[in-house]
Amino acid sequence: MNLTNQLILSVIRLLPRPVVRRFAMRYIAGEQLDDAVRVVRALNSKNIMGTIDVLGENVSTREESLAAIRGCEEVLHSINQNHIEANLSIKLTQFGLKIDEEFCYSNVKRLLEIASGYNQFVRIDMEDSSTTSDTLKLYERLRSDGFENVGVVIQANMRRSEKDIQRLISMKPNVRLCKGAYIEPESIAFRGREEIRFIFLRLFEMLLDAKCYVGIATHDDFLTHSAYQYIQESNLQKSKYEFQMLYGVRSKLRDQIVADGHRLRVYVPFGQHWYAYSMRRFKENPQIIRYVFRALFSGD
Repeated sequence: MNLTNQLILSVIRLLPRPVVRRFAMRYIAGEQLDDAVRVVRALNSKNIMGTIDVLGENVSTREESLAAIRGCEEVLHSINQNHIEANLSIKLTQFGLKIDEEFCYSNVKRLLEIASGYNQFVRIDMEDSSTTSDTLKLYERLRSDGFENVGVVIQANMRRSEKDIQRLISMKPNVRLCKGAYIEPESIAFRGREEIRFIFLRLFEMLLDAKCYVGIATHDDFLTHSAYQYIQESNLQKSKYEFQMLYGVRSKLRDQIVADGHRLRVYVPFGQHWYAYSMRRFKENPQIIRYVFRALFSGD
């Protein structure tokens, strides 16, 4: 992060939470499940799918994990009851990954069993590099146990990602492919913008060539148009992929992707832990930081 963005982030951290909340809610549906349902319903009206995320990660007690599970169960029930086009996204550290792997596995399995009853899909998010191996190991175990309604995330900036895909390909994983948002050491992660773009496209082609379903998660015009070109050249059916974006980010590009006839899904976070999520997003995405800074001093 450059010096200007660091200074802006320092200013934001000094602001009262109600002030931060005003700007954070551009990227978060709200604090309640009803807020997420409302946002997804509005997206559905524009032929856009949703994926709902209950905010929270890195819990320290089993009680917190069980509370998170109950919250995610409510999401699955609500998706079914409200007949909205959405799935669920989860973080394993919220389900106890760093407390006990077996405990975490049983929590996710319980959730997938409920989702299966509704014919719903659950995406396991990828977190920082301290969790990558354990996340992939748990995903592979779930698939080996017969769960088909679960997907995973691969981050293009991680040096290990190509080998991870090569290992996963035999099980035809449903993969959300993203650049990678976490700030990682250069020894394990690529840093250059063009380098990450190149790796992203290489992994994208690897997955599609292996007949894997891919969620193309990007707000990058270059990657979007490159994906368009590959899809067209491969005569790829629209049921074999989708584009994915964050709620509140680049709505014009989002609407253009839909107008161009592609499937698109928007990541819709909600919950009481909005502040920690917002500060992480501000830290990782300079464009969001600059937006908040301008809004603070323009009164918009």
